Amino acid sequence: MPVPVPSHVLHRNLRIRLPRAVRAEGVYIYDADGKAYLDASGGAAVSCLGHGHPKVIERIRQQLERMPFAHTAFFTNDAAEELADKLSEKAPGGEWRVYFLSGGSEANEAAMKLARQIQIERGEDTRDHIISRRQSYHGSTIGCMSISGRTPILRGRHPSPNPFAPMFMPTVRKIVPCYEYRWRRKGETQEAYTARVAGALEEAILDIGPERVAAFIAETVVGATLGAAPPTPGYFKTIREICDRYGVLLVIDEVMCGMGRCGTLFAFEQDGIVPDIITLAKGLGGGYQPIGAMMVREEIIAEVEKSSGAFAHGHTYVGHATACAAGAAVLRVFEEEDMVARSAMLGEKLLERLQERFGDHEHIGDIRGRAMFRGLELVRDRATKQPFPASWQLAGRIKSKAMEHGLICYPMGGTADRFSGDHVLLAPPFIMEERHLDELVDKLARAIDDAITEARAEARGER
Repeated sequence: MPVPVPSHVLHRNLRIRLPRAVRAEGVYIYDADGKAYLDASGGAAVSCLGHGHPKVIERIRQQLERMPFAHTAFFTNDAAEELADKLSEKAPGGEWRVYFLSGGSEANEAAMKLARQIQIERGEDTRDHIISRRQSYHGSTIGCMSISGRTPILRGRHPSPNPFAPMFMPTVRKIVPCYEYRWRRKGETQEAYTARVAGALEEAILDIGPERVAAFIAETVVGATLGAAPPTPGYFKTIREICDRYGVLLVIDEVMCGMGRCGTLFAFEQDGIVPDIITLAKGLGGGYQPIGAMMVREEIIAEVEKSSGAFAHGHTYVGHATACAAGAAVLRVFEEEDMVARSAMLGEKLLERLQERFGDHEHIGDIRGRAMFRGLELVRDRATKQPFPASWQLAGRIKSKAMEHGLICYPMGGTADRFSGDHVLLAPPFIMEERHLDELVDKLARAIDDAITEARAEARGER
């Protein structure tokens, strides 16, 4: 007889037993044993309004009672129209068209396809290349992994191969990221560094051939792979100028860092640019419904409207009425409760506490980010920025220790060079109070110290 499995769910990790979440309220999630976990990462930068917000839940209930779903090949719906109006109104740069999907990977897939189609509609049929950045993340579909600068690795093999690389799109080029902490050279001014890393885009365009490049995609503030690494001042202005010079569409990925997370509704507002295409998800629905969005400037989509007249793309749940109702409700709460300003204010208080607790920590090399999107990079040696050995699996240890202490955070490995280097990403709900920030920092400090102590002991053969 086969041995019964503990769960028929195909979990992400098949070797660990996860606690079962049974209830969530405010900034806490509770497991089946009644243990409370402070949600300091909003899941994966998703739960911007925390858990159980009554206004969002009520709007979803009303939509479910009225009409849960109507396929967009046949109908539009009030919720999608309302949410698109709100996003277009709030985004800089004039009017926008919005295409609603089920998440960030779908949004970035749609953006790549639309960028290619727009170039064809313009008579630029040879433009088939996408340029992205190393140490980036744009999603988990084959197309999105192709443009991501960080891809899956198989455990237990080193150097760890990417099992999906043979399936990747060949028309992708990756350039250096804007990652000042680790890659700004000694003696190099910030202005010179910015010019160098932004200039890598022009070098790639010229090497490929300007007539072959359709779009450049980048996260405004890099999330999962670099731990809230912000661009240097002027970086995206230079990127915008280069894209304009060569007819390349600029796609800004704000799946993680957007929707108020960085202290403005769109993070790129702080960089003084207007992209051609924006991708959103996570905080757009706040975890209440799965929703993503691709936004495109009106004057660009008008070219498609006048030519072929259709976007050659679609999914079953495009413009899902209930998901769009959740997104509209989240934006309404943002307005009524001034949540974006709260994110900016609390983010500064969080930064102060992180600097007080970790500013002199011997193994915290950098504290970075914007507003309620913060990252701490761990190093073995602060002076040399040497990372901890990959074999220590420090990020995973920190996650486990944090859970033991009742804290949900988002540690990742491979920060420095894909294989080594560790960081912790924090993306708390905007509804946090200052006492929660104190709890967050205290539990995080204990988790980091416990993980390092455990890893060091194992490396010495003491365990």
